[in-house]
Amino acid sequence: MAGIGVLALQGGVVEHLEHLQRLGVGATPVKKAADLDGLAGLIIPGGESTCLRRLLHLYELDEAIAERFRAGLKLWGTCAGAILLAKRVVDGDPGLALIDIEIARNAFGSQLASFNTVADVPAVAAAPIPLTFIRAPKITALGPGVRSLLRIDDYYAAAEDDAILVTAFHPELTPSLAFHRYFATKCGIATVEADEVDWRPGDWTRYAPLPR
Repeated sequence: MAGIGVLALQGGVVEHLEHLQRLGVGATPVKKAADLDGLAGLIIPGGESTCLRRLLHLYELDEAIAERFRAGLKLWGTCAGAILLAKRVVDGDPGLALIDIEIARNAFGSQLASFNTVADVPAVAAAPIPLTFIRAPKITALGPGVRSLLRIDDYYAAAEDDAILVTAFHPELTPSLAFHRYFATKCGIATVEADEVDWRPGDWTRYAPLPR
């Protein structure tokens, strides 16, 4: 059965894998092009976008991801992953450049400006969703065919087109499974019910270590 991969070069990899596992979704760390085989979707996690862009090129994954995307692979970029997927980066060079958005890096300032909030995202879940922003970007403009999922003040915090989801925040660092469930549905993958009440950051240490 097709599963979802998480780009495992740098950033919040294990937390994404754990959220997918809680939903009963097959979760695969992706370190080389062959790891993309058989996947329905790929999550590009938060981290440092310049570092991730260089590692993608070094491991020849940039072209492999673009090729699989053209063949139907769904993509989700969180924070730095959203920067890599954007066609226009206000203060830097584009990476994979696969979704028609404009994005500004480190738009809130330093690490000290990181914050938590809660927002209603009706397309994703009926209940309010907790959001964690860490040195987050702002999505400043959407091109044709890109839909806003969440707008806050003067920026978009989440958006999508038919094949790509982007979020400026880190859903993997909250108890909520809403965005992971939403992406699984976008990939055509069924999920199971899972309890979110007792989860806290660090619970992923109960799971098997990331394969080397």
